[in-house]
Amino acid sequence: MSSQQSTVATVLTGTPVVPGVAYAPVMWPGERPELPATGPDLPEAEREAEAARFSTAALAVAGRLRERASQATGAASEVLAATAGLASDKAWIGTAEKLIRSGSPAEGAVAAATEQFADMFTKLGGLMAERVTDLRDVRDRVLAELLGRPEPGVPVPTAPSILLADDLAPADTAGLDPALIVGIGTRLGGPTSHTAIIARQLGIPCIVGLTQAGTVDAGTPVLLDGGEGTVTVEPPAAEAESRVAEAQRLATEVARWRGPGRTSDGAPVAILANVQDGASARTAAERQVEGVGLFRTELAFLNRADEPAVAEQAALYREVIDAFPGGKVVIRTLDAGSDKPLKFVDHAHEDNPALGVRGIRIAEGDPGLLERQLDAIAAAADGAEASPWVMAPMIATAAEARSFAAQCRARSLTPGVMIEVPAAALCADSVVAEVDFVSIGTNDLTQYAMAADRMSSELAALTDPWQPAVLRLIKITAEAGAAAGKPVGVCGEAAADPLLACVLVGLGVSSLSCAAGAAAAVGARVGAVTLQQCRWAAEAAVAAADPQAAREAVRRALG
Repeated sequence: MSSQQSTVATVLTGTPVVPGVAYAPVMWPGERPELPATGPDLPEAEREAEAARFSTAALAVAGRLRERASQATGAASEVLAATAGLASDKAWIGTAEKLIRSGSPAEGAVAAATEQFADMFTKLGGLMAERVTDLRDVRDRVLAELLGRPEPGVPVPTAPSILLADDLAPADTAGLDPALIVGIGTRLGGPTSHTAIIARQLGIPCIVGLTQAGTVDAGTPVLLDGGEGTVTVEPPAAEAESRVAEAQRLATEVARWRGPGRTSDGAPVAILANVQDGASARTAAERQVEGVGLFRTELAFLNRADEPAVAEQAALYREVIDAFPGGKVVIRTLDAGSDKPLKFVDHAHEDNPALGVRGIRIAEGDPGLLERQLDAIAAAADGAEASPWVMAPMIATAAEARSFAAQCRARSLTPGVMIEVPAAALCADSVVAEVDFVSIGTNDLTQYAMAADRMSSELAALTDPWQPAVLRLIKITAEAGAAAGKPVGVCGEAAADPLLACVLVGLGVSSLSCAAGAAAAVGARVGAVTLQQCRWAAEAAVAAADPQAAREAVRRALG
């Protein structure tokens, strides 16, 4: 909880992430356990038992996180599984056990081992640095387990509240109840942080980069506008309630949206879902989406000591295909490496793993991994009502696209690639020529184009997908697709922003894939404007000087 006095300023501003309006008192996360002070060394006779006590606590925390991951869907399940992986990480556990066997009590060993890894992750930078918040969250949960205290995190409020925090661990965000946490504002984090992604999936209005959040005390009534990126402190109650009522009216209209996606003058725009398994695909099918624009297959591999067999993979892929009989299903091959290492792949140390061996590049050292995955996808497609489309992540050159396409076509699969490396966007005409479709991953495309870690709160303004430079790369790619008569989709978080979705359509994007919970808002917004209005909005956004100017120009263009 903030110990500072309420801000003098009436309105605080941050980076808008999830649109929506909420009015409620502020709450802050509960206090984390204090880090233990250095104590006397354990007698040698007690050290093995202490190491066992630690490992039991770590495995208990990992087990609870995995259980929560199995009950969640989409991005929430993904980040919970990744956090569980940290709690059971052999290197982290081994470091703590070594400290215990040298005489440190378990609590001190947990804290010391965590800081060793936190320092290493911070020095590596990029996507590894984002894991520091997750790792310290695991530390606190294990400490609580060792001390016999309740697991730390966000307390369950007794009435609807707006959650403000410096930052939120994925395990905290994924467990939020949208009926009780009606808005989120964090001082740290960017528009593609775990908090932002999960809040979008849950449909909770959210703002990140809210640098003055700490000036608002718990219990203070605030009006949070996730579309504008503003928090109004102690607004007139009648005015705030009117704003919320209007937002709820609009939400009711959105809830009535039914596909298929199209502009008001009939131009088709496929509204698709990002999924991770059969359960999330079936949930998405209930949300009126037309298919799957991004199936994150790496979740079948994370936290596995051994590579799943071809038959096991095929069964997983077939569940997703069967959720949309006759519909479009786009399967992304393994997007691992960097912040998502595989235990059964030898990931050499890299000073900058975000720019290292990840995605399709893993296949260079282990070609069998990709070959077996494509075999599994082909097996899953056999006898299905529709053949899936398959795309590779982290493609940088036309030669890479050509090689991947050949492997797909040899198995009668429809080949495509992700456009998330700026080089691929700048040479989109030659890349598009090698495949049947492309899909733009705006999360990585933005961070690479802007040379800014997408998890950095200090750089949140740069990693905004509304950056005109990013929009110009999307424009180049869409124009290349149009010239070749091949579809261009967007499957990054930008596709979940209803206003930005109109811009993407105006740039020439033919499909938008987002969290299933965001699909109706996107479809309804696109359906309320003409294709020409989208084109005017795109021209205005690309010509703007910065993201805020782009948003304002698009609102004017769309009326």
